[in-house]
Amino acid sequence: MIARWLHHRSRIPRRLRMLVALLSAAGCLTLVSQSAAAGSNGSQPGARAPLTKLPFAPGPGAETVPTPTSPTLIAEGQSLFDERCASCHGLDLQGRRGIAPSLIGVGAGPVDFYLSTGRMPLANYRAQPWREPPAFKRRGIEALIAYIVHRGGGPPAPTADPSRGSLSLGFRLFDENCAGCHSIVARGGIVIGAQVPNLQRATPQQIAEAVRMGPYLMPHFDATQLNQHDLNSLARYVLWTRHPENLGGWGIYNIGPIPEGLVTWFLGLLSLVIVIRLIGERTT
Repeated sequence: MIARWLHHRSRIPRRLRMLVALLSAAGCLTLVSQSAAAGSNGSQPGARAPLTKLPFAPGPGAETVPTPTSPTLIAEGQSLFDERCASCHGLDLQGRRGIAPSLIGVGAGPVDFYLSTGRMPLANYRAQPWREPPAFKRRGIEALIAYIVHRGGGPPAPTADPSRGSLSLGFRLFDENCAGCHSIVARGGIVIGAQVPNLQRATPQQIAEAVRMGPYLMPHFDATQLNQHDLNSLARYVLWTRHPENLGGWGIYNIGPIPEGLVTWFLGLLSLVIVIRLIGERTT
């Protein structure tokens, strides 16, 4: 019966079937592109980034992380830097034109961000830094921070406390400053020259570090644009997006209203085609 139904001449006009096929293909492509941007791992090729932007110094009342200053850690950091980082950034931290930026004056925040998220060291300097498992254990990261700050200076690493932030304010700030690239539920996206990462594994400290330094193509914000309470609120909202309340029903991975609407149209049209086919068979 199934075989006969499949080979039965359709009563649906050819143009309508083509339209349904095109809409279905568009919906599938949208879902694939969104999920690839949100869940992919590994280094993805992208446009070469400009020189690293110096992070903004902490503002009044800013929360920071103490910078390690132990001579033992500094010595360990120098050894690690010479072995794993100097080939691109240079033994003097001055960087190499067209390959890696200078680390003079960057401080602790960018070093912690890139190392703790596994974005450094890069296997290919032309690739976009992408989140991966860290190449160093926490002590190694602390050692590299200690050495780079000791040698090149710079501000301490910022951090955020989500428990002291406002969820409603965080939503508003994220909508105004971040959602255009990261999507309103922090699942990432695609922009010209880069893929925007999702924020589902970012820690409050990494969120604060990214805001103050602007990794890769991301803009950075100083304390006059986003103060400490704003940082706390942004971190609280990002953490909330990991388990949002799907009051409307099926969340569809919470990738945003446009893909969700396309999925709804796709399922509705598919159901309509099946109903039309069944009605047409019964009237033959």
